[in-house]
Amino acid sequence: MSSETGPPLEVSVVFPAYNEASRLEKAVLETERFLRKITSSFEILIAEDGSTDGTDVLASTLSKKYPYVRHLHGDTRLGRGRALRRAFEASRGKTLVYIDVDLSTDPRFLRPLIESVGEGYDIVTGSRGLRESRVERSFLRQLASTSYNLMVRLFLKSDLKDHQCGFKAFNRRSLFKIMDRVKARHWFWDTEVLVLASRSGFKIKEIAVDWKGGKKTKVHLLLDTLKMGLQIIRLWWRLNVRCLVPKFV
Repeated sequence: MSSETGPPLEVSVVFPAYNEASRLEKAVLETERFLRKITSSFEILIAEDGSTDGTDVLASTLSKKYPYVRHLHGDTRLGRGRALRRAFEASRGKTLVYIDVDLSTDPRFLRPLIESVGEGYDIVTGSRGLRESRVERSFLRQLASTSYNLMVRLFLKSDLKDHQCGFKAFNRRSLFKIMDRVKARHWFWDTEVLVLASRSGFKIKEIAVDWKGGKKTKVHLLLDTLKMGLQIIRLWWRLNVRCLVPKFV
């Protein structure tokens, strides 16, 4: 469970950031504003890798300007999953959080997210699938999300309503117990973590959130839907079939 030197903190918040120069500083400042209402013991890590729009320069500037900000730079694109893992390994918080830079989930929900981990949950995730949630997105994206989550529940036997909301908190010790088993490098990381955690008997909580999809998104609806579907099948095979196939030396 490696981390950079320094005293432990209550909360580490990670922003996975690839070409996010136009909205990174606003996301950092908004998140800091809500974090200070919860705890004074926190850090914000910008997990930036392979950016080509100046995000790396801006993240470095923010880390020098604000003492609670740390910048983790990579020269090549790691993908969401690997960038998150690197950041969590470098973090110092007891509770680990990650948020999408576009703040599509209203950051005022940081309080129930973080406090639920303190109440004993291993993982707490924002959910757009709960009745109490208020969600704004196009019909096509709603259809794709609903179909995807149905596939996850069907093939991977998950009871959760939403597996891909970019608004999650983890008990540090719990996450590190399963992180080595997570193979996904990019978008599927969220789903794989939740599925493996559920199968490990972790306490997982979904909380209702206000979520608003932005006009600027890195999700390519058809292509990413196909890729994610293949990831579901691969994980199903790994968990249910491959372990039964004899290994010959």
